[in-house]
Amino acid sequence: MRVGYATTFQNPNSTRADRDIWKEEVQFCDLAEQLGFDSVWSTEHHFTDYEMIPNPVQFLTYMAGRTRRVKLGTMVIVLPWHDPLRVAEEISVLDNLSDGRMILGIGRGLCAFEFDGLRIPMEESRARFNESAALVLSAIEKGYIESKTGFYRIPRRDIRPVPIYSFKNRTFGAGGSSESMPIMAELGAGLLIVPTKAWKKIEDDVSAYRAAWQRFRPNEPTPQPLLDQFIIVHEDRERAKELAYEYIGAYFNQVLKHYDLAGGTLEQTKGYEGYKAFTDAVAANASKVVHDFVGYQAWGTPKDVIDTLAESRKRIDASSLLGHFLFGGMPTAVGEASMRLFAKEVCPVAQKWVPDPFARRIPAQVSADIPTRITRAA
Repeated sequence: MRVGYATTFQNPNSTRADRDIWKEEVQFCDLAEQLGFDSVWSTEHHFTDYEMIPNPVQFLTYMAGRTRRVKLGTMVIVLPWHDPLRVAEEISVLDNLSDGRMILGIGRGLCAFEFDGLRIPMEESRARFNESAALVLSAIEKGYIESKTGFYRIPRRDIRPVPIYSFKNRTFGAGGSSESMPIMAELGAGLLIVPTKAWKKIEDDVSAYRAAWQRFRPNEPTPQPLLDQFIIVHEDRERAKELAYEYIGAYFNQVLKHYDLAGGTLEQTKGYEGYKAFTDAVAANASKVVHDFVGYQAWGTPKDVIDTLAESRKRIDASSLLGHFLFGGMPTAVGEASMRLFAKEVCPVAQKWVPDPFARRIPAQVSADIPTRITRAA
């Protein structure tokens, strides 16, 4: 598996200065490259202490200048919140600056508070995502964007700097609901899996995605998913368990609060009806939902973590791991010790499991009428 460090930028209950949280995450990203991780990743969230990262591409562009080797992944850009033309431009800038190191993750968003603050009707999220995703993916492949219908009426404009590498095989979508599976397959996007429900349900979703991929793209190999995990490694299994239920549990309680998953309104919003079973479970017994989430993550001794990741990889045939090591108000020293032990004992094992899916860079198929296409890297 390719192994990435996933930032969190979390400041539970705002107990620390935001600036200190940011400096800490930058230091952990630097450490990730030093320790042999393959990539660094950033989410997108707004307005609260849940995850204080409003622009993942801006952050990763900064990290492109601080690093030399690691890939730079968005998990995810929430497309309904943005103008697709600006998204395509930002992606092309980062990919040009990093010489093709970007991995693109896209999603449609889940938090009503964020939609309200950004003044985008949440009930339009699915339609906006579908339209924006098609426009963005086409623009970064062809080098121009144009739209005459729907939410985004855009006169034809070139994307400058010109995209240099294709994003085919390095674009992924967050697959939070079963309804997303055929949509991601039709777009040609792989899956980013964050285990928040029973593995059997996740396996069913991945099977549905693969069937849809074969229907839409029978002549193209199906991408292997990316697996997101909250990881705690300790030489003492019981201490690792204590840390897991304290800090992974604290993180997921923040998730329930941020998305108001016990409020009963999410499933009543158009396009989010598929979340009803999950929100009902939270309303009935939130503690059990948090306990179950901790159980879906990788924690324990180095051998425990290797075994857990190996089993999870087999369940969905994952090609890459996105590992969080600093979250839930965890002391910096605890997160760093866990990350260093992971890098020493677990990472070398996991990196031998499957070949690097991002090793090959394919030139973008930029439109022939864009004069600068001859300067593209081959």
